[in-house]
Amino acid sequence: MGNEAIRQVAEKIKASNSVVVLTGAGISQESGVPTFRGKDGLWKDFRAEDLATPEAFHRDPVLVWEWYNWRRGLIKPLKPNPGHYALVELEKRIPDFTLVTQNVDGLHRAAGSKDPIEMHGTIWRVRCLECKRSFENREVPIKILPECEACGGLLRPDVVWFGESLDTKILHAIYTYLQRAEVMLVVGTSAIVQPAASFGIVAKRTAGAFVAELNRSRTHQSPVFDLSIQGKAGELLPQLVDYVRP
Repeated sequence: MGNEAIRQVAEKIKASNSVVVLTGAGISQESGVPTFRGKDGLWKDFRAEDLATPEAFHRDPVLVWEWYNWRRGLIKPLKPNPGHYALVELEKRIPDFTLVTQNVDGLHRAAGSKDPIEMHGTIWRVRCLECKRSFENREVPIKILPECEACGGLLRPDVVWFGESLDTKILHAIYTYLQRAEVMLVVGTSAIVQPAASFGIVAKRTAGAFVAELNRSRTHQSPVFDLSIQGKAGELLPQLVDYVRP
């Protein structure tokens, strides 16, 4: 079914003007980025859910920054994989292309994606708790505890932590793109974390979009989508690009 299903998605893309792609941890896992869930998500006997919170940072900012230094050190040498590069190629061929990612590793930008919507922020930006200034910082290791050059305030990772709300402007933009999508690809995500888990359903119900799920395994949303294709993003997406090419 694999090749025929990919060909079917390609035909839908070629006949459309507006495509939205949502990516999750699965695409980055193929580059070596840990998912931070399950047994491989442990760090010093802490869970990611216990460290990536405003409360944890307030309680022990040193511990949280040690964890982010560890993550930055793991991610820095990693490279985009064929799945990331395939999305760059799709972007070149589709008039209205939107890439939304749940990932904070920056690999889509590294691959050449023009303006991915990093809905949970990026590990390579920091934000001042005092003056709210946000800027890029790629130091590995970063100073513990880092201070804002503008006001001397404490810096935190510029990511969305558990218990925090997404930027309303970003969320509004995403829903605007979903509501005009003709095709949507849901790539490498377990469809658990909201609101991203509902994006495919929103595109299908509000825009009548053709929605295809590309994931290593089926999810609880697979029956709702038009197609669910099992496999690695780094293999399926390049095949898709081959079929989309004129």
